[in-house]
Amino acid sequence: MSAAPLTFTWDGDGMQPVASCRRAANERYVVGERYRMDTIEERSQKSHSHYFASLNEMWASLPDDKAVHFPSVDHLRKFALIRCGYSDQRQIVCASKAEAQRVARFVKPMDEYAVVTHHEAVVSVFTAQSQSRKAMGHKAFQESKDKVLDYVAGLLGVDRADVPQQEAA
Repeated sequence: MSAAPLTFTWDGDGMQPVASCRRAANERYVVGERYRMDTIEERSQKSHSHYFASLNEMWASLPDDKAVHFPSVDHLRKFALIRCGYSDQRQIVCASKAEAQRVARFVKPMDEYAVVTHHEAVVSVFTAQSQSRKAMGHKAFQESKDKVLDYVAGLLGVDRADVPQQEAA
């Protein structure tokens, strides 16, 4: 497991660790050694807050026939992530269709957010990828955010631009 990234400031001649990172930088790096660096674009708190506020607003607007499938906004978000391709898939090959049905019924309660399907003798389990700051960088988060909000707007039968958006706090 790698250590958390440190923050540096470019001073025109080189990168200098910010005061709160100096001690860690001295422990981690050796003077005279070369290190590769890359820019990490931080996720905007405003974008993050907007996403969750908008999702909550959209979830509250679901018609009853759709809302019954999503008891919480997290159920809706994770389902949308899976449908938009932001998921991990595992498959279990069973001996028969009947066994696949039994395995699917057994597996489903293990993760209330998972989408479990079976076709013939194969059970597929889809779990949503985490959108945490650690798991998903700026670019991937923005792409998943846009796709999820578009998907949920489609469930509402409207264009995303027509959905009243809550302002992020």
